[in-house]
Amino acid sequence: MEPTKTATTGAASHWLGKLHGMGPVIGLVLLCIAGTLLNGNFATLDNITNVLTRTAFIGIIAVGMCFVIVSGGIDLSVGSMAALIAGAVILAMNWLSPLLGSLVGTVALGMLLAIVLGAVFGLVHGLLITKGRIEPFIVTLGTLGIFRAYLTYFSNGGAITLDNDLTDVYSPVYYGSLLGIPIPVWVFLAVALVGSLVLNRTTYGRYVQAIGSNEQVARYAAVDVDRVKLLTYVLLGVCVGIATLLYVPRLGSASPTTGLLWELEAIAAVIVGGTALKGGAGTITGTVVGAVLLSVISNILNLTSIISVYLNAAVQGFVIIAVAFLQRSKR
Repeated sequence: MEPTKTATTGAASHWLGKLHGMGPVIGLVLLCIAGTLLNGNFATLDNITNVLTRTAFIGIIAVGMCFVIVSGGIDLSVGSMAALIAGAVILAMNWLSPLLGSLVGTVALGMLLAIVLGAVFGLVHGLLITKGRIEPFIVTLGTLGIFRAYLTYFSNGGAITLDNDLTDVYSPVYYGSLLGIPIPVWVFLAVALVGSLVLNRTTYGRYVQAIGSNEQVARYAAVDVDRVKLLTYVLLGVCVGIATLLYVPRLGSASPTTGLLWELEAIAAVIVGGTALKGGAGTITGTVVGAVLLSVISNILNLTSIISVYLNAAVQGFVIIAVAFLQRSKR
């Protein structure tokens, strides 16, 4: 009888694990049903497209954040980083446009600059954490203030605005579509697909998970922990750069409030998607579902006025605490 009990227990654990992994998907389906019942406009094509487009920015950042959290780290600066990148890109494009004499070339260079700056900022974080031996929380809390302070300085407390001619050329990057699906959504899906393949199908991805599970054991296994950690922050920086280059043409400006609380939304998306706060386990698919789920919550609140839209961040904060509590109770 003992083998039978063991087999039964193993099967039960397997199915419970699968059910736990499906939690975010089930939650998203239930939310969509609730949204449809509460407001007939929720299930319209225009609203669904709007939700997915607005999800793209946070979703792309959340893909990079997933790698960082799975490795046992955190980054509190992504919103401020995006704001500074946006301001720097706009200033650079406004300056380059008359010099190059090509609007398309200027926009292309601006988009490349966004990715390069993101990678550089991520590299700085990675070096401070791995070589400086400073906790990720402290490093990114510090750069959160530094990035936003520099943007405020460069903008004189106001907004940095993209020239009208450049805005006309750049706007299709956000407002354009392919096969009826907005460009930002396509980019989000591409980033998520690549992220999922890297995390699940490469040696680097396995190292990221191993470090998050037990860093000391990973070191004993000859894993170059510092290098892997460094690359996770560079990867997150690149994701922030990609999200920013999609965001700039939306408003054509950057101000001290740009990207405000994006770090909260990105972390919430990762955690709601099932990634363990302590690291070691997580999926990009779950992160994507988490990002969409949070956008759906925000959209439902906007459509129904159940509570003030100004409390959206509070709702996300409660969600993070609730999920963290559930994760803790399962250990």
